[in-house]
Amino acid sequence: MLPVPEGYKFASFAAGFKYKNRDDLALIVSDTPAVAAAVFTTNKFQAAPVLVGKSILEESRVVRGAVVNAGLANACTGEGGIADCRESLELLAGSLGLSSRDLLPASTGVIGPRFKMEKWKTAAPLVAERLGEDDPVKAARAIMTTDKFPKLAWGEVEIGGKTVRMLGMCKGAGMISPDMATLLGFVFCDAQVDGDWWQGALRRSVDKSFNSVTVDGDTSTNDTIMAFANGASGADVCDEPGRDALEALLLDICQRLSYMIVQDAEGGTKVMTITVSGAESDRDADLVARAVGNSPLVKTALFGEDPNWGRIVAAAGRSGAEFDPEQLTLGFGQVVVFENGTPVEGDLDALLDPIMRKQDVDINISLGSGSGSAVLRASDLTKEYISINADYRS
Repeated sequence: MLPVPEGYKFASFAAGFKYKNRDDLALIVSDTPAVAAAVFTTNKFQAAPVLVGKSILEESRVVRGAVVNAGLANACTGEGGIADCRESLELLAGSLGLSSRDLLPASTGVIGPRFKMEKWKTAAPLVAERLGEDDPVKAARAIMTTDKFPKLAWGEVEIGGKTVRMLGMCKGAGMISPDMATLLGFVFCDAQVDGDWWQGALRRSVDKSFNSVTVDGDTSTNDTIMAFANGASGADVCDEPGRDALEALLLDICQRLSYMIVQDAEGGTKVMTITVSGAESDRDADLVARAVGNSPLVKTALFGEDPNWGRIVAAAGRSGAEFDPEQLTLGFGQVVVFENGTPVEGDLDALLDPIMRKQDVDINISLGSGSGSAVLRASDLTKEYISINADYRS
């Protein structure tokens, strides 16, 4: 049984927004007001739930929960889509005896179509009736689109003699790239926190997790990570040791969830962890990591279990990062294949064959003796990815 943080209830329901014979609406509500933090997409085309969620949080960071639908993104729908989003919140809030500003919205799915509000009018009271009857796994399944499995992570930490629990869930498998991606993520915690600190902790954790993965180089219109803390455990996280401990747990959960996204990449079979060190700056290291992780040539070679190091070196060279090519060293796991700008001699294919057959493949790149570094997780690129995205709307 999952260690659910105190004071949260979950519900899911088959509203029929796009899918048939499966739940596609999730509702998570705290028994008491919770401090909320959120990080949203950087895409200029921001979906209605992103705009409405931002508006709610600008007025107050204290809310009661989140409502999430799958199948329709409610993106690029204009003022009508914003009105639909607000009406959906009013319908659910009315069924719960709350204000519409107590709930933060999130949507995922096809861009363009408007909601059929009759479906919301039917679903709102029924999903509200289920609140507390469903578990987090059912809620995590309800928000899936092309995901193959629900993604959850949890943990706990002792702060001030009290046990604080944290539970996270997310969805995402394609249209994934750093600076947020086609993913929705939700973290629930029962500690009492300061709102400004909680927002900063989430931003820092997202930068080291969800913003450090890539599947296909695309960033979407709906990307949202939310974190809630309701204080139900009685632990007041107000000093530096307590905050450090809670942020460490938040980062761990975000990193475990973001790994699952790459693991579940549309059509994916591999998880490539690219570690870049020795750069002149973190930015240069990040440029190299992203160039390698987003390269179709590198990703298809990874799918074919071909240690084609030339593609990796070429991607690093075109990344825009400043470095001396004669200092670049590249290794697959512990096997160095290119050292100080020169190929390493020997039967490397035989040494690399068992490494390339694994699901997890480590690519280690050193650019020199600088202090800059970056880590990025990326998937391979397969024939199935093309099949999934060629007929996604059908």
